[in-house]
Amino acid sequence: MRLPGVLQFRILKEAIRAAFTGPYTQRFPFEPHKPAEAFKGKPEFHEKDCVGCTACAQVCPARAIAVVDEVENGKPIRKLVLRHDLCIFCGQCEANCITEKGIRLSNEFDLATLSNREEVKSTVEKELVVCQCCGENIAPREHILWVAKKLGPLSFSNTSLMFFNLQSKFLAKQKDSKVSKENLLRADRIRVLCPRCRREVVIKS
Repeated sequence: MRLPGVLQFRILKEAIRAAFTGPYTQRFPFEPHKPAEAFKGKPEFHEKDCVGCTACAQVCPARAIAVVDEVENGKPIRKLVLRHDLCIFCGQCEANCITEKGIRLSNEFDLATLSNREEVKSTVEKELVVCQCCGENIAPREHILWVAKKLGPLSFSNTSLMFFNLQSKFLAKQKDSKVSKENLLRADRIRVLCPRCRREVVIKS
């Protein structure tokens, strides 16, 4: 197929320009590559902005983010483990983060390694709040405080949110003692309870 004269001139012009200025392509991997601003690279947790809500893990299509609730040194914690070797850089974690800052895509893309695959991961840990009656995990402390702050005065319609809101302002103090389901009283409605135990104490009171 014969090219139009204008197109032939443009191709010749670009060829002459490249002969003096060098190639248009970058010299990667000999020189670092600078991706564009909208480039989707390695996801990174921002611990100060992450509240441990697990929204990122729920929407991850590659299941690259695992949620592990465990007790470490006598304290219940929640770990979010991001496996970079499974991540497809789709950006769903960033798009669905409730704080919009907890996990962000970076410009880093060169993650190839010859080491153990277990080392290609990042982890963020959050303190878990447990029910003072049955010991069931409720939510990370930072997540509860974030919801209370988001709701503002409306948080006082929920006992647990109200308590954590007051506690964050040093207007309340949490009881460390636990209570059994058989000994639940009306006053225990102020405790930090899971929805099931709170329903029982409301019924009994």
